[in-house]
Amino acid sequence: MTDTFRLTLAQLNPTVGDLAGNAAKARAAWEEGRAAGSDLVALPEMFVTGYQTQDLVLKPAFVAAAVDTLDRLAAETADGPPIAIGGPYPTPDGKLHNTYHLLSGGKVAARTHKFFLPNFNVFDEVRLFSRDRMQGPVDVGGVRLGMPVCEDIWYPDVAEAMAESGAEIFVVPNGSPYFRDKFDVRLNVATARVVETGLPLVYLNTVGAQDDQVFDGGSFVLNPGGRMAVKLPLFEEAVAHVDFDRTEAGWRARAGDVALAPDAWEQDYHVMVLALADYLRKTGFRKVLLGLSGGIDSALVAAIAADAIGPQNVRCVMLPSEYTSAHSLEDAAAVARALGCRLDEVPITGPRAAVTEALAPLFEGTEPDTAEENVQSRLRGLLLMALSNKFGEMLLTTGNKSEVAVGYATIYGDMAGGYNPVKDLYKTRVFQTCRWRNANHRDWMRGPPGEVIPVRVIDKPPSAELRADQKDEDSLPPYPVLDAILEGLVDREESVADIVARGHDRETVKKVEHLLYLSEYKRFQSAPGARLTQSAFWLDRRYPIVNRWRDPS
Repeated sequence: MTDTFRLTLAQLNPTVGDLAGNAAKARAAWEEGRAAGSDLVALPEMFVTGYQTQDLVLKPAFVAAAVDTLDRLAAETADGPPIAIGGPYPTPDGKLHNTYHLLSGGKVAARTHKFFLPNFNVFDEVRLFSRDRMQGPVDVGGVRLGMPVCEDIWYPDVAEAMAESGAEIFVVPNGSPYFRDKFDVRLNVATARVVETGLPLVYLNTVGAQDDQVFDGGSFVLNPGGRMAVKLPLFEEAVAHVDFDRTEAGWRARAGDVALAPDAWEQDYHVMVLALADYLRKTGFRKVLLGLSGGIDSALVAAIAADAIGPQNVRCVMLPSEYTSAHSLEDAAAVARALGCRLDEVPITGPRAAVTEALAPLFEGTEPDTAEENVQSRLRGLLLMALSNKFGEMLLTTGNKSEVAVGYATIYGDMAGGYNPVKDLYKTRVFQTCRWRNANHRDWMRGPPGEVIPVRVIDKPPSAELRADQKDEDSLPPYPVLDAILEGLVDREESVADIVARGHDRETVKKVEHLLYLSEYKRFQSAPGARLTQSAFWLDRRYPIVNRWRDPS
């Protein structure tokens, strides 16, 4: 009977659909585990395909290729420790499962199918996968490992069944995406399972970004009683070897490194940087461009882009009109200079005059309004997209969550682009995030340290500068008021009456509600962006575009 067990945890960053690349990452981790004398090398949930696959996993040819990749990986790693790795598996009865595969002795030696399928927030697994009966533990080198997959650990049933079937250690593969304060939620759930069963638990999470979601890693090992033995860093790939000893009271993990978690401001900023970096890398883009207006939102996006891919790969473009203030020109230049990014200037005065002339016969007899204002924004979008097409640089959009929520953005104008790093960041958090970035620099940031967003940019009243003396508050409530209302309507799904009861003016709340529903068609066509909360616009919050209901309270 073995008295020690070495487990290699591979907290790695897969790419959806890159079966060969993901298998190569798994082999590299296996090589490290073999060199370290590991008894098992474990990788996260659905690792061979990447996660989340969404409906790609419904394509039979893709599933067949994934299964073939796992079979070949098993054959290639026959002369070393077993590998536990996530991937799809179609059973002979025609059902498809989210499965954790144990590769040992040149073949797939065992499989554990996910039992509880999440069907909330960003998850649609009920429409993708089938459930199976609850399963017992798997024997690996004489140690019985319970392998509940991700969601299965959130309910006591699966862990209890595995413990009753003789499990000695839990190894839990996850593809758990970030939202603010998510780590504490996971830790509480894992601690509950450890307390209930009296068994040590390994929580192994994916790291890296896929579309809007960032998998933040932070894998950890708990001993009975909920004592943390090992914790891997957030947002970083890591391979760690964890040793377990058999004691009279059962298996216990030896104490190892426990990575410290940064505060919520740093985590949010890291998510936005990693989301953009991975989105570009995994889609094949190496450079970006954005319209740099001299305002705070575009300044923050420029800083995120510089930190994600380096300032030398970021092109900023100032597109002034007759309404652009001298301060804005100066501020845009100051931001680009502080970050070390290229800044080009393309005035839109001439193109705007040409459009005005072309539309004059049709607009004759009408008063100038938002139609003329939005021509400016759409001209900017056109010119930026032309640069994107010509030079192969992905255009970034810069609308914060407050603007995206109420439609304070021009469709086919400043909404044009491929990715929006600040899409889930309310305006009031934009201000604070800029201050945080000015005061903090980390090794993972590729932009320069110091004050990269001038204080004047942060402190000046926000303005779209589409007409003379325009301010955002001409059209919207002050941002602290607007964001408080939106947090109620969007993040907490509260009623109008709930929000009014907290002291907000009912007419203002109703106006914001109207704008929120009215803007659904814009959000439906908007670029994806980094998910920071459980109420991000896209998969978290799915409202009909056509909707005439309004809260009567």
